[in-house]
This record gives sequence, structure tokens and C-alpha cells, in this order.
Amino acid sequence: MSKQRVSRRQFLNYTLTGVGGFMAAGMLMPMVRFAVDPMLKAEASGKFRATKQKVAELTSTPVRVDFEYEQKDAWYTSTVTQTAWVFKNKEGEVIALSPVCKHLGCTVNWNGDKNNENMFYCPCHGGLYHKNGKNVPGTPPLGPLDSYPTKEKDGILYLGQPEPNKYVK
Repeated sequence: MSKQRVSRRQFLNYTLTGVGGFMAAGMLMPMVRFAVDPMLKAEASGKFRATKQKVAELTSTPVRVDFEYEQKDAWYTSTVTQTAWVFKNKEGEVIALSPVCKHLGCTVNWNGDKNNENMFYCPCHGGLYHKNGKNVPGTPPLGPLDSYPTKEKDGILYLGQPEPNKYVK
């Protein structure tokens, strides 16, 4: 220890500097964590979710496939249910389309309108989509249905996160 005594002014200066630094660190750490945390987390878009649909059972007619997964928001975990319209195209490739209409977010159905068979139909405003998800000109939707990336594992269909439709040219 030093034999020099600390003056009252130096003591207050050291104390206030230490307390101020501690308070500044307490305010900055959450901001730094908020900025850096997304880079440290694994990318969620690469996750594929298992469905109950067997790939061998798929045909050229779209079928509705519901699948569930757990989603964690902060400290709350919930079960999320999503839906896809799944079929095989002429080449035997599995196509999975989102049922969410691009007009107002309503749910589209395959063969939902008797006047427009073999098309996806949105009952909210009469929106129509071709089998590949392309919107029919002159109907409310301005864009094609989103598609799910697909993969097969042990004969079961796995779906990723919805992305812009890659089957519409």
C-alpha cells in the first residue's frame, strides 16, 4: 500500500468514476447483446420440420398437409400449426405451396370453387391461382403463392420455411 493519503476530492472522483462506469456498462450491455445476439443464433430458415405425410402417397392432386412445431419466444414456448398444399409435378418433384393468399392473407383451397376446377381459390375476394401457385391475372392476388422447400427423410416429407415461389416463371 502506498503511504500517501487519498484526499477527499480524489476519493469522490474515484468513487463517482467507478459508479458512473458501472452504470454506463449496465446500460450498454443490453444494447450490445441486442445487436450481437442475432449473429450468434443458428439460422432458423434452414430448419426443416417433419410432417406426417409419406412422400410415396403423394400424387398429382394437391393434398392439405398440416404440421406442428414448437416455437420459443423469450421465455414462452408455444406449439405452432402450419399448413401446406403438397403434390408431385409431372417430373415427380414434390411441390409444397403455402395456403396464404397474397391479397389479404386468407386461406386458399384446392378446387374450392365449382366454376374454376383444378385451381386454388381464395373465398375472401374470389382470388384464383394455377396449380403451380401462379396468380390468375384479373383476380385480386398480385403475386404467386409462396412455396416451401422440401426434403425427404426415411420416406417422410419435411418442409422448410416459406419462400418466394420458384415454380412460377
